[in-house]
Amino acid sequence: MLKITLGILGGGQLGSMLSVAAKKLNIKTIIYCDDKHAPAQNFCDEFVFASYDNKEKIYDFAKKVDIITYEFENIPFETLNELNKLKNVLPKPSINRLIQHRLAEKDFINKLNIRTTRYVHVENKEDILPLEDFLPGILKTTTMGYDGKGQYPIKNINQLETLNIDFNKEYILEKLVKLKKEISVIITRFNNNKYEIYEPIENTHNEQILRHSKIPAEISEKLFIQSKEWAILIAEGLKYIGTLCVEFFIDRNDNLYVNEIAPRVHNSGHLTINAFNVSQFENHVRAVCSLEQIPLKKLYNAEMINLIGDQIIPYRDNIKLNNNQFLFDYLKKDIKEKRKMGHLTTLK
Repeated sequence: MLKITLGILGGGQLGSMLSVAAKKLNIKTIIYCDDKHAPAQNFCDEFVFASYDNKEKIYDFAKKVDIITYEFENIPFETLNELNKLKNVLPKPSINRLIQHRLAEKDFINKLNIRTTRYVHVENKEDILPLEDFLPGILKTTTMGYDGKGQYPIKNINQLETLNIDFNKEYILEKLVKLKKEISVIITRFNNNKYEIYEPIENTHNEQILRHSKIPAEISEKLFIQSKEWAILIAEGLKYIGTLCVEFFIDRNDNLYVNEIAPRVHNSGHLTINAFNVSQFENHVRAVCSLEQIPLKKLYNAEMINLIGDQIIPYRDNIKLNNNQFLFDYLKKDIKEKRKMGHLTTLK
């Protein structure tokens, strides 16, 4: 059998788990990352440390691999596009460029007749002044930013004076949804109308960082079906290959809204490693490497908690786990406040 080498851009915990999934399928992984201490080097077969604009290193990396994917969306489009001329990059760089830009992403979703919260483009401070009907809202940079970075909750116009907002950047203002709960749907698309889709996952955030995920989600049958249908429409609309996550809001009247798309494997899907016959990571590797599509089966209900900052310490001190508990330590060297250090999945 032909041995495949998968190149992965980015060396965080998602790159780590992609490497573990690839190894199970007898696929070699080479991680390329601009962080010398990236934890994925503990799990991959080979690690390349270089900046994403280092053309020489990028070309060397491309020569060593058969196919390329990425673990986070904020990789420069120019790098992905250059690599795509040399080897197949999946998901396609054009998809990443669309989703990297929050305004373009929201426009794309609305064109599919899928509901999002109301939003408006903001280029300077004066743009916000006549937008009181969008408040309370969240001002977000149109590019970059995750886990709450580059995001400013605004209750009223007067608050603008107290927020230290850099208006050299471009923003989108999103009206706040009267939130009941948040869910996500993870889907792996293999080809036209060929996909495996996981059931909706219920998520709890604190300070805009995911803290807890569980299946089954406590939602109506209508929302269960609608969220999966919208995830399929999005994956098909993008002609996506690989695993993606669609994050949703549910308001107090049980209306569903797409919050955003993550063009990659996702933190809320970590419980799929232990709760399903095929994890989101394995499905991503199978899709991008054109391997067999295996029908998805849920084996257990489950919940996952993220271990943030020093919450990892008791687990590193060999805390005893139950038989239905599974720990994944990301092996990040520096413990920092608000940094995801690992996760614990409990099967039900």
